[in-house]
Amino acid sequence: MNVAGQPMRTIWPTADGTAVEIIDQTQLPHRFVTTRLTTLDDAAHAIRAMLVRGAPLIGATAAWGLWLALRADASDAGLARGHATLVATRPTAVNLRWALDRVRAHVAPLASPDRANAARRLATEMCVEDIALNRGIAAAGLPLIRALAARKPAGARVNVLTHCNAGWLCAVDIGTATAPIYAAHDAGLPVHVWVDETRPRNQGASLTAWELLNHGVPHTVIADNAGGHLMQHGEVDLVIVGTDRTTSTGDVCNKIGTYLKALAAHDNGVPFYVAAPSPSIDWTLRDGLREIPIEERSAREVSHLSGLLPDGSVATIALLPEGSPAANPAFDVTPARLVTGLITERGVCAATTEGLRALFPDLAK
Repeated sequence: MNVAGQPMRTIWPTADGTAVEIIDQTQLPHRFVTTRLTTLDDAAHAIRAMLVRGAPLIGATAAWGLWLALRADASDAGLARGHATLVATRPTAVNLRWALDRVRAHVAPLASPDRANAARRLATEMCVEDIALNRGIAAAGLPLIRALAARKPAGARVNVLTHCNAGWLCAVDIGTATAPIYAAHDAGLPVHVWVDETRPRNQGASLTAWELLNHGVPHTVIADNAGGHLMQHGEVDLVIVGTDRTTSTGDVCNKIGTYLKALAAHDNGVPFYVAAPSPSIDWTLRDGLREIPIEERSAREVSHLSGLLPDGSVATIALLPEGSPAANPAFDVTPARLVTGLITERGVCAATTEGLRALFPDLAK
């Protein structure tokens, strides 16, 4: 995607082959900063502290992190330590374990001197695969927006609401929920995005809006609680969100607040779609409410907020009365019955076991 008119990815190996570079997403939207990851601990910190975030990018960073671990210690103990360190960083997104297990299975049979290079090659391949998956989601989701545009008066905009950031910054490139939106915009369709601010951490206001602005996509940032009102007044044609983990039955775990958007969409007859690349599907789970671990993050993300001051500096301020406690569940689960369909790299399907199995007979367990 574009940053000041220049195409970029969110993660890439350095030219000298000694490290990986990332965009530090905690600095956006006011500062564009890149950071080098040179050690296992660097990669673990980047995931845990959300310098990188979004299920696909977490997986890609974990794969590169295991390469960094093996470069320092390619023994069986080093492989085990790298896997354990990285898998403990974030509990909810299934891509993390998927990526780590894939790299571990690939390098474990190899002699120690060959492991690091093999891990590097696989991490590179996985990043290329992620972009291909997201291009597939763009192709599968574009007809949904095109059909809505065809039913409107000529030139009338298609209003898409999205929650959190499931765009280019959540993946290696292209994004998931925003992939059909970018495709529609690039095809000349009059698409407009309602961007939920997405408290806490403001990933919508800080990341999605920044992305759309750089790519030239018309958008408006709204308070999280405004979505239902807009739906009631016919201002939302379609909701597309991402997913951190989707069960084999179609339950969807995503950023906190997604469930409320699904309820509002259901009540107002607005189609509610989830962009779900296949690595985010957890075929071992059937009941999202009972089986998906929900990450509880620091209360400081609720009690404090960072912003740009008139002098150009960034400051963090307290929002709550001193002494008031805060809770911060980071995700919620949207039951499959509220999901109109899943947009995958292989097409759109119902959020059901049968729908998923029809598209992924080779992956279903």
